[in-house]
Amino acid sequence: MSADIEKRKADHLDLCATDEVAFRQRTTLFECVRLVHQSLPETSYQSIDTRVRLLGKELRAPLLIAAMTGGHERAAEINQALASIANELGYAFGLGSQRAMQKRPETRWTYQVRKHAPDALLFGNVGVVQARDMATEDIAQMLDEVGADALCVHMNPAMELVQPEGDRDFSGGLQTFQRLWAELDLPVIAKETGNGISREVAEKLRSIGIRHADTSGAGGTSWVGVETLRADDEGRALGEALWDWGIPTAASVRYCVDAGLTTIATGGIRTGMDVAKAIALGASCAGIARNVYRAFLEGGIDGARAFLLQIERELRSVMLLCGAKSVEELQRTPRIVTGELRDWVL
Repeated sequence: MSADIEKRKADHLDLCATDEVAFRQRTTLFECVRLVHQSLPETSYQSIDTRVRLLGKELRAPLLIAAMTGGHERAAEINQALASIANELGYAFGLGSQRAMQKRPETRWTYQVRKHAPDALLFGNVGVVQARDMATEDIAQMLDEVGADALCVHMNPAMELVQPEGDRDFSGGLQTFQRLWAELDLPVIAKETGNGISREVAEKLRSIGIRHADTSGAGGTSWVGVETLRADDEGRALGEALWDWGIPTAASVRYCVDAGLTTIATGGIRTGMDVAKAIALGASCAGIARNVYRAFLEGGIDGARAFLLQIERELRSVMLLCGAKSVEELQRTPRIVTGELRDWVL
């Protein structure tokens, strides 16, 4: 099992460096969101305030370098470099699944980024199936070891069904969220892994006390696709059938916001325009994973930093053109919803 985890993490890194793992036909549906141009914005570009407060910490811009990796030697370099950028630029940073850390304690160093990001808002990460079978105090200790400010509990049944060594029993998930919300001292974020959060699940989570969600919807990286490329013949056939399964990110954002959850829009966020549209739909922050990783592979820390600063420039420009002086105003800016997204959210 331990060797399997390490190999899986290495496979994930290799596959996510390519375009092979993108959704094939399904999109985020942000193309169905139109923001309204304001010819008299009555503010200056420099006066636009991109700051947002999330989970008790102020971010300089509503951006999260989203969960990617851990549990492998190569993961340490990636986590440390990207966490340092998040700290420098005032963004949030998410660790990859800490399952490897649980199974192989000697890999915990690959997750320990606090010395590289002393001030960043840092998210720990555990699967809901693993959390179900762990004592709350063990999870708390795991979070303490990395200095996390909050815990992402990820839901990934589609990915697991295709994964050769994946879980098959997904019972007890809601009770697990309720237990962690009641017993952990840190906030709990309900996170999907690329298939989105439905209206029904968002409302169930809200009803038991969960207040934060990371949509990780369809339209970006297909983690079903990632596992399909690793699978045997039987798993590959199933993965091909489910490759585009999921709720588009834009629709999932609305479901979570409508349920009263503070929402991080993740899944296929590629541009500052995407960030702006997600916020206009009610999100408080947007997360980017694979495109930051690829920018890092191509240009190192400087390349990843330049990519993220371009996202921020685009966001600031769109805010100006919408006449939104702050992120809060952007959440209320006029928007037009068209096409398939309108069908999803009506």
